[in-house]
Amino acid sequence: MSGRTTKSRTEAPAAPSVGDGELLPFKLDASGPPPSERQAKRSVGKMPTVQIKPHYHEHRARLRARFEEAGDAALADYELLELMLFRTIPRQDTKPLAKALLARFGNLAEVLAAPAARIAETPGAGPAVAQDLKVAHALMQRAQRAEAKQRPVVASWSALLSYCRTAMAHEPREQFRALFLDAKNQLIADEVMNEGTVDHAPVYPREIARRALELSAAAVILVHNHPSGDPSPSAQDVAITREIVAAAEAVGVRVHDHLVIGRKGAASFKNLGLL
Repeated sequence: MSGRTTKSRTEAPAAPSVGDGELLPFKLDASGPPPSERQAKRSVGKMPTVQIKPHYHEHRARLRARFEEAGDAALADYELLELMLFRTIPRQDTKPLAKALLARFGNLAEVLAAPAARIAETPGAGPAVAQDLKVAHALMQRAQRAEAKQRPVVASWSALLSYCRTAMAHEPREQFRALFLDAKNQLIADEVMNEGTVDHAPVYPREIARRALELSAAAVILVHNHPSGDPSPSAQDVAITREIVAAAEAVGVRVHDHLVIGRKGAASFKNLGLL
């Protein structure tokens, strides 16, 4: 027997056969396609979302272009109002509101002069629209008053009438104003002396005379409105005018005229031979 010691080897058992699927961290679903194919199927038929601009976007662009190229003469009243409302209502078609305001109040002048509360209650308007329209009205009045101040009032009668009509023609209540003039007939101040009801505004002749002295005015033009729309002077208008003329003459102030403003026009006491 040989002197070599024969060592018995302990052999590891053979590893069982392993399939490809068992090497993955998940098991394949034998009843359906692999995940990549299922994901592809889910994505089939899905189209990218297309953002469609509201129809009024192009309309606004065209309206702005017409105004820039041809001015306000190229636009109807409702379009000009619509153009202004673009800035107040940025994400809405403003044409229906512009037409509704004109239908309710009659014309652009009456829309701007309307009380803020009545504008706001128009469907689609609200407080923001009402405020913006009243700002536009105030700007127009300031511009016309500045024009009246630059020249003698009696020399620019059309500008004076335009200013008075803008300020008063569409007021819902009667209002009595006095335009105080210097020795060159330039406007010193335009002041509301009193406001009243739909057909009467109390006036105090001595208050007008006193205010003329405070302003060092040489003359005054009286103005009041008739909310009824008819500018024809009433008997009461004639009587109070005579009292004011007497009070003003007593302190050396001349009454140039008394204008009655209505939506249908204006009446001048001087032109009618009443002064």
